[in-house]
Amino acid sequence: MLQRVASSGVVPASCALLGDSTRSEYGFSLPQNLAAPHGSSSWGLKGKLGLRWGDSLGFRPLPSSFFSAVHPSFERTQQPSRTPLIISMVLPTGNSERIVGRGNPAWEARAVKSYSMAELEARKLKYSTTGTEALVMGILTEGTSAAAKFLRKNGITLFGIRDETVKLLGKADMYFFSPEHPPLTQPAQDALDWALDEKSRLGIDGEVSTTLLLLGIWAQKGSAGQTILSSLGFDDKMATELTASLKKEKEMVSAASS
Repeated sequence: MLQRVASSGVVPASCALLGDSTRSEYGFSLPQNLAAPHGSSSWGLKGKLGLRWGDSLGFRPLPSSFFSAVHPSFERTQQPSRTPLIISMVLPTGNSERIVGRGNPAWEARAVKSYSMAELEARKLKYSTTGTEALVMGILTEGTSAAAKFLRKNGITLFGIRDETVKLLGKADMYFFSPEHPPLTQPAQDALDWALDEKSRLGIDGEVSTTLLLLGIWAQKGSAGQTILSSLGFDDKMATELTASLKKEKEMVSAASS
């Protein structure tokens, strides 16, 4: 809604004439060096407002009172009360009774990202499924978890896992296209379920960690991931060390809460 600026200087709520000394972030101006059509000194909307070429014009949003005057039933709506939103992140499970909530744990964000990276690694190698070897690569690709740092500290890297994976499982057909979400192999699914069960067995509060995921992979004896980890130097002693770190973390949390 624009009205012609009256000589009295009264400016409607939706339009404000801005002089050189009064500028607004809503204001704009047309450059002086642009010639108006047919040599006219005013043109289009600015001509209708009685403004000359190069004058500044600004706009402000109309207040709610304007709409109330036009339509009496208009009222500013109040924002609804905000309630906290709780988001729980889960990974596939072979047990349909496992539902987040009701005392069942959710996965930490790093573990969920590791799982997503595992799917990506399987697709990079053009594999049709996401196996335990891909889960290990996912943990290292995510890279920020305690499990990933522990692997790197012991000389187990992403490139090493990739090389051993190709040696063990071979290269896929170069013309094969992996699905967007390659399904889990049975050992990989068992590794996820093992992590959930182990968390309950250890009595650890909070979310399921990436460390438990790594231990779950190691627990699947004979799987591709466990075989590759073993070939790169991972052993039961390291697994025991990781389990001890989880217990120590549990004790620290209990001491802090008491």
